[in-house]
Amino acid sequence: MTKLRWSLPTILALLASLVAVPPATARDDGPIKDPIPDDPAPAGLGLVVEEVAQLPASTPTPADLVTDPRLKRHNRINYVREMPDGSGRLAVPDLNGRLYLLDKRTKEQKTYLDVGATFAPDFFSAQGLGQGFGFVTFHPDYRRNGKFYTVHVEAGEALKTKKPDLTPQPRTAYHGIVNEWTAADPSADAFEGTRRELLRIGFSGRIHGIQQIDFNPNAKRGTADYGKLYVTVGDGGNGNVGDNGGDPQNLGVPQGKILRIDPAGNDSANGKYGIPADNPFAGQAGKVGEIYAYGMRDPHRFSWDTKGSKRMFLAHIGEHAIESIHQISPGSNLGWSEREGAFRFDKNDRCYLYPLPADDAKYGYEYPVAAYDHDRPPGHSCTSDSGHAISGGYVYRGGRLPALRGKYVFTDIVDGRLLYTEEREMRRDPAGKKRAQIHQLSVYDTAGNPVTMKQLAGDNRVDLRIGQDAKGEPYLIAKANGKIWKVVGTRAFADCKTSPVRVNGATDAGDWAPVTPSKWRFENGEVVLAEAGEARPGPRRPFEYAVLKKGPELGSSRIRAEVRLDTPVEVTNRDVIIVFGYKSDAEYYYAHLSTDNTIYPHNGIFKVDNADRLRIDGQWNGNREMPAGAPPAVTDAKWHGVEVRHCADTGEIGVYLDGSTKPLMTAVDRTFTSGRAGFGSFDNIGRLRDLTVTGTRAS
Repeated sequence: MTKLRWSLPTILALLASLVAVPPATARDDGPIKDPIPDDPAPAGLGLVVEEVAQLPASTPTPADLVTDPRLKRHNRINYVREMPDGSGRLAVPDLNGRLYLLDKRTKEQKTYLDVGATFAPDFFSAQGLGQGFGFVTFHPDYRRNGKFYTVHVEAGEALKTKKPDLTPQPRTAYHGIVNEWTAADPSADAFEGTRRELLRIGFSGRIHGIQQIDFNPNAKRGTADYGKLYVTVGDGGNGNVGDNGGDPQNLGVPQGKILRIDPAGNDSANGKYGIPADNPFAGQAGKVGEIYAYGMRDPHRFSWDTKGSKRMFLAHIGEHAIESIHQISPGSNLGWSEREGAFRFDKNDRCYLYPLPADDAKYGYEYPVAAYDHDRPPGHSCTSDSGHAISGGYVYRGGRLPALRGKYVFTDIVDGRLLYTEEREMRRDPAGKKRAQIHQLSVYDTAGNPVTMKQLAGDNRVDLRIGQDAKGEPYLIAKANGKIWKVVGTRAFADCKTSPVRVNGATDAGDWAPVTPSKWRFENGEVVLAEAGEARPGPRRPFEYAVLKKGPELGSSRIRAEVRLDTPVEVTNRDVIIVFGYKSDAEYYYAHLSTDNTIYPHNGIFKVDNADRLRIDGQWNGNREMPAGAPPAVTDAKWHGVEVRHCADTGEIGVYLDGSTKPLMTAVDRTFTSGRAGFGSFDNIGRLRDLTVTGTRAS
């Protein structure tokens, strides 16, 4: 028997082999160029909006200091809410200084209070997107006590003569102030009464000051939260670098926090308000007792779910890439400036985010319940405006729009998108990986025409925000043209009349007109493209298809069928198409259903109009690190249900898969208002069965 001899080198080599980590499992700690690959998905639902008013034009103060073109808007209306007194008056603050009242019924508008003039010449709104008269909220007992609260910014001599109440940032250049006003007559249309300053905070930067202030509408009289004022305080615009680096994580300063104070108390350092004893850090040495939650960059808007879970949600504007929604609880730490969303923020990298560290759980950061990223265009500067910023909304629990019920509705300030998530899907994940799906809403005018908020605002930068009245019904406001719209209804996408014509049972060769008849079989109730098509002269378009001859030419139509791809699944770019609006071999629409969604001509809605096919759907995103469109339509060898809806009058086109009530792809195009249906592919093989086409007869 041979005896094994173990030398020291042999033993060390064996141990090394046992502990070695295979390369495939090594952590990738490099920069992430596309942190959230999933884009907001089409909702298949739209909001019908009606213009209510246009408020007066205004200019920032002092006007000679305005250099940022983003401040040169029609006006800078920043929010809309109903006064809690049953009067039906909407309060609308303009960052440039005035508080307007708008009667919901008569649409009459009045200036209630000129905040800018009250605090002139120190009032400041000329630099910084959020500077000026930022917000107004009303005490829940306003009808009786007449108390309301405002936020505004001061500079100039105020920096020399007035002192911040909590630790200011080094080289303070601006003060954010919360004031309490008491109206002598709460029902009056112009303010008369008294005011007092509650809180003054010093900021070094011109952005990310005090944002929203508000009361919890769920708090009842006699409960601990009744009458407590929540104050969102940003990081001053540079809370991740320099003298202020780390402020949002520093519990000894107010910047980058949500504060919670009692305007009726007096145990604060300045004696003008109280610090609630149930605040998470109240009475702790070295910590600001007013802090309710922390770790924030620009905590823009917050709200409570009023009739559902009662949870508090915050919309948080990101730095590099992430626009996020967070659930807020006492002591919540969102992680900024160590984290942006559920990613590691590196202060030395001005462009990219990084994966979370392996020991991330020990920090206890609370990550978004929903989020989307910026998807900067190729070549876009990392330090310039990305063209995206979230503005928080609220969970709709109103009575007039049942299709919205239970949805947290919010906006993108810059591009004017209207978005939502389902409240029931908004759940915390300690690892930061699970988030609620975000859906994009369509918009319609009262005539039923699809529009965009960019069109309604008359500008590519909308500056869109959402508010609500006392019944929870939503309103929209845009700085671009100073207009206010009320959401007066909802509408399903591509929900047009597609009757009385009905065509089915089209499985015979005589029912179809193929490009190349020899490539087709009609058997066993199936329409089979048995041989791959070949490129043909003329514009780039599907190689092989068959047009349905049975029945009349249709206007608005709905095509339902089951399709199957017979090309092996190993072929990633395999496809079939559904043709609609067909006029000729060079004039029609088609829906491309493909396994591959990463190249421009695949998995989308296209138009052939005597030119190479043109993609017209809204799902293609060429700004991502790996460009992509809607999720792949068909990835296997199974039968899949497909439905194509085409509304001739509005130009709406929706493609639905496997019975989903939400479209996979959508488009709006009015080129072809009638035509025929068809089925085919570029250079693959597949089949169709159970076809039903309904619609209106073409005029």
